[in-house]
Amino acid sequence: MNLQRPFMAQSQKFVMNPQVYQSIKLMELPIIDLRERIEEELERNPALEVLEDKSTVSLDATAAGQREEYDYLEAGADSGFSDLGFISSGGQAAAEEQRRFIEGALFHPETLQEHLLWQLRLEPVDEDMRRLCELLIQNLDQDGFHEEPVDILLKNEDPEKTKAAVKLVQGLDPAGTCTAGYRESLLVQVGLLQDAPKGIVQALSHLELLERGKIAEAAKQMDCTEKEAAHIFEKIKELSPFPGRRFGSGETRYVIADIRVAKKEGEFVIILNEEEIPILGINPFFMKVAGEAGDCGPNDPQTAGKKKEDKPVKDFARENIKEARWFINAINQRNHTLLRVCRALVEFQRPFFVKGPKFLAPLALKDIARELGLHQATVSRIANGKYVQTEWGIFELRHFFTNSITGTGSGGSKYSKEGVKEVIKEIIGCEHSRLSDQEIVGLLAKQGIALARRTVAKYRKELDVKPSFDR
Repeated sequence: MNLQRPFMAQSQKFVMNPQVYQSIKLMELPIIDLRERIEEELERNPALEVLEDKSTVSLDATAAGQREEYDYLEAGADSGFSDLGFISSGGQAAAEEQRRFIEGALFHPETLQEHLLWQLRLEPVDEDMRRLCELLIQNLDQDGFHEEPVDILLKNEDPEKTKAAVKLVQGLDPAGTCTAGYRESLLVQVGLLQDAPKGIVQALSHLELLERGKIAEAAKQMDCTEKEAAHIFEKIKELSPFPGRRFGSGETRYVIADIRVAKKEGEFVIILNEEEIPILGINPFFMKVAGEAGDCGPNDPQTAGKKKEDKPVKDFARENIKEARWFINAINQRNHTLLRVCRALVEFQRPFFVKGPKFLAPLALKDIARELGLHQATVSRIANGKYVQTEWGIFELRHFFTNSITGTGSGGSKYSKEGVKEVIKEIIGCEHSRLSDQEIVGLLAKQGIALARRTVAKYRKELDVKPSFDR
C-alpha cells in the first residue's frame, strides 16, 4: 500500500507581474503602435491625461508660425494680373505656393482596378456589358490575373457576352490583364502587337531556354536562325508577364522614424522623435480624491461615516493613479533604452553613418547587449519595428545587425553581409556591359571580398536584380 507523505522542497521560479509584462510589451512597440496603445490606455484609465501633444497643432499656432510664408497674399492683392495675362510677382508666389501644396499633399497610388474602371467608363458599351466587365475587373489580383475562375464567377451569364467582356478588359491598358497566368498574359500581349515577329507565339513555349540565355538551343527547336531567335527574345522582353504590378495595392504603409541621427559640428546627435508621443500626466482631480484621507478629525462620528463611504472612491482613484504611473514609467523606460541602444549603434557603426551603407560593419545583438549590460532579448525587442532616420535614408534598427563575411584583403578585414550587398548593387549600377556573377566575383576579390559565385547570385536575388542576360 502506497502512502502519501508531506514533504518540503525549495525551488526558484520567475513570476511576471502585470507591470513587468506591460513594460516588456511597450518596449517592442514601434512609434505608430505605441501611440495607439497610449490612446487605448487613456480611454481605459481616467486618471491618465495628456499634458501636451505636439502632433496636434492648432490652426492659430500654424498661422502664426507661417505668417511670413503667406505674406505673398497681400502683395498679390495689390499687384493683381497684367492686362496681357502674364502672372505678376504676387501671382508667381501664389503659383509657387500652390505647387508646394500639391507636392506636399497626401499621395494615393492608383490601383489597377481604378485604372481599368476609369477606361471602362469611356468605352461605348451597354449597361449589361459594363456590369460584366466591372465584375471581371474587381476579380483581378495584384498581378492582373483572375482570383476566381471566370467560368465560376460568371457561370450564370451568357457565354458569348462573357467572352466579349474578357476580350474587352484584356485590351485595356495595361494589356494582358484579365488572364489566368503569365503565359496567357504574354499570349494576349503578343496578339495585340502590330509588329510581332514571325514565330513569337511559338517562342512562348520555350521561355525557359530563352531565360537561361540558350539562344542556339531555342533556335534549333523553333527551326529558325540564332539571330531571329535573339530578335524574338528581345521583343518578348519588352512585354510584361505581370501587367498589374506597376500599380499600387491601394494600401499605404507609413513609416515614422522613432529616432534621428544628425551630424552637427562634426559630432553625431541622437534625437528622439517626441512629436508623435504625447506627454502624459496624472489627472489633478484624481490626485485630490486620493489625497483627501486624514483631512477630517477621527473623533467626529459624521466624519468617520463619511470616510467609510468615500473609501471605495479613494481606492478606485489610488489604483488608477498607481497604474497610470506604471504606464508613464514604462514609456520613459522604453525611450531611455531606445536612446541607449541607438547611441551604441552609432559607436559600433560609425563608418556607416560617416561614409554610407556599403561601410556597414558586422554586428550581433549580443555585442550591443554586452556593451550596455542588457539582456539580448531586450535589445532584440527594442530593435524590432523601430526606424532611425539618417542622412543616407530611413533604416530599420535591425538593418544594423548583420552577419560578417571574411575578406582576403590586407589584415584579413571583415565585411558585413548588407555592406557587401551594397557593393554589389553599386557594381551592377555602374556596369557598362552586362556583368555575369563570375565577373562580379572577380571585381569583389580586387576589393578584398572573397565570395563564391553562388553567394553573389544569392545576394543579387535578394537585391531583386535580374541575371546578366535579363538586364
